[in-house]
Amino acid sequence: MGIFLKSIKPLQIVSVGALALALAACGDKAEEAPKTDDSNTAEETQETGSESRTLTDALGNKVEVPANPKRVIASYLEDPLVALGITPVAQWSLNEGASVQGYLQDSLKDVDLINYDLPFEEVQSFEPDLIIMDSPSMVEGGKYGQYSAIAPTYVIGAELNNDWREELRTVGGIFGMEDKADQVIADYETKAEEAKAQIEEKAGKKSAAAIWLVGGSFFVVNQELSSGDVLYNDLGFEVPAVVQEISASGENNWNAVSLEKLVELDADYLFLVNSDGSESATLSDALWKSIPAVKAGNVYEFGPDTSWLYTGAIANDQIIDDVLESVAK
Repeated sequence: MGIFLKSIKPLQIVSVGALALALAACGDKAEEAPKTDDSNTAEETQETGSESRTLTDALGNKVEVPANPKRVIASYLEDPLVALGITPVAQWSLNEGASVQGYLQDSLKDVDLINYDLPFEEVQSFEPDLIIMDSPSMVEGGKYGQYSAIAPTYVIGAELNNDWREELRTVGGIFGMEDKADQVIADYETKAEEAKAQIEEKAGKKSAAAIWLVGGSFFVVNQELSSGDVLYNDLGFEVPAVVQEISASGENNWNAVSLEKLVELDADYLFLVNSDGSESATLSDALWKSIPAVKAGNVYEFGPDTSWLYTGAIANDQIIDDVLESVAK
């Protein structure tokens, strides 16, 4: 699987095959713990009637948004789109479709793929009536003008990792669906609170960590990003010292950790995202087997097509389901 973990937020893109893991801090803190950024809000500056609205994006661009966009490209923003009931005309992919956001495929299985870096000719071929960009990095070097020549182009946030709640509200604002966005967030908060109580009732106050095995190397999730945000901020798991240490020094969603360091990971539960599958020799290593949670049999394994590497209302909702199924049956 290849993803520059945004969280997304997911995540800008990594080539796992080459282990070019430029893991950006993506989140809905992926993907940061709720922190409001006013530049992340769709600001309506002019009402132009029933046909379009003029909105100001995070970069200060005045964007004339159609009243009812029908052919939307919002690469790596598919989670908020699907949460709002919007189907894009094309969806994010990597390596000629070898990698897609698997956890969204129940909703996107019939949607055409577009390469993650949005080549201009490929974008144009879909004849979009609205393009939404996840971060300013996607339009650097004069790209904004080229995209906006194809269709109105709105840039969501000023950060690589936009708070997923604010990002969802911003996307909702673009489509005039603010109330729907607020409801999705409220439903998620209710679910998270209920799940936290259920976990504490069933298992007590426990510590946990999410780790990712890819290409024979381990990465540990940042305590404030992606699935770390869900585990610690939403579900109330205690943060192991190793996770705190690596989160303090690493800026990415997922930061490299040696197997020797993992032996020090004193977590009650380990949630393992295994991109190497059953062929991995790493999981047979004596050091791996000496990790406390491994020795205790408290490792819960998930594949790379699950939502653990992502962030957003849908991704986080699925992570909660996985945690409940693992530790609070």
